Parts: sequence; structure tokens; C-alpha cells
Amino acid sequence: MAAARDIVATYRGPGAVMRRLLAMGPREDRALVILMVGCIIMFIAQWPRLARQAYLTGEELNALLGGALLAWLFIAPLIFYALALLSHLIVRLAGGRGTGFGARIALFWALLAASPLVLLHGLVAGFIGPGPGLTAVGAVWLAAFLIFWVLGLREAEWGRI
Repeated sequence: MAAARDIVATYRGPGAVMRRLLAMGPREDRALVILMVGCIIMFIAQWPRLARQAYLTGEELNALLGGALLAWLFIAPLIFYALALLSHLIVRLAGGRGTGFGARIALFWALLAASPLVLLHGLVAGFIGPGPGLTAVGAVWLAAFLIFWVLGLREAEWGRI
């Protein structure tokens, strides 16, 4: 339940939540759990859209769900680890003093913290379909994700500024 409270707290003050996560010490198991829960939520968010697609096109829903499962639970975590490493190296060149763990936790937490918005995006995609509403919700999710990631990465690499 503490994760749910931290997600809500991230919308009010992402830096404070990131400081708290980093203060718990570098534990890769915690980072992996945060990433996998975020990826599971991303997978679940795809269900309404995939059900709509299967209904409208006559495609097999199980095949669509299987592809999304493979993408979000097996491929996406590897991409997120690579993206965290790349962001850490870029920020390091800009004078960052943090660790690779801090960069990973910043990215993984941003994914998990923005997950309520991606669930809303999935519902809009499934029930309303393409249009300005879906685009608006997607833009809000992307903005929240990027803001949480950048502020978390700043906290992880430079600490309190």
C-alpha cells in the first residue's frame, strides 16, 4: 500500500519521493520490482484497446494479448534498462554525480508513478477509440512520465539543488 501512497505523493512532489526511494539504499531487487509492476500495468492498460481491435477487425484476441505480453514483460524491461544506462551516461557527461542505480530508479519510478494515467489512456482507447480525447490523455501521460523522469533523474544525479 505504501507504493500507492508514493504514487499519489509523486504527483505533489516528485523530488521528495525520489529522495525517499534513494535513501532506502541501492537494492536492485526493489528497482526490478518497480519496473516489472510498471510493465505489468502497461500490459493491463493495453487490454481495452486490444479487445476493441479484436472486435472491430476480427483478429484473435489471445494472439494480440500474447504479443503485448511478450512486448511489455520480456522486451520492454530490457529497453528500460538500456535507456536508464544511456540517460545516466548522458547526465554524467553533463556533470551528474549519481549512480547507475539512481538513474534506473528514476526511470522505473516515473513509469510506475505515471501508470494511473496510462490506465486511463487504455480505457479511452478501448471505449472511445482514436480521436482528440485519446490524444489528449496520451499527451498528459507522456508529459507526466517525462516530468517525473527528469525530476527524479535530477534528484538522483545532483541531489537537492
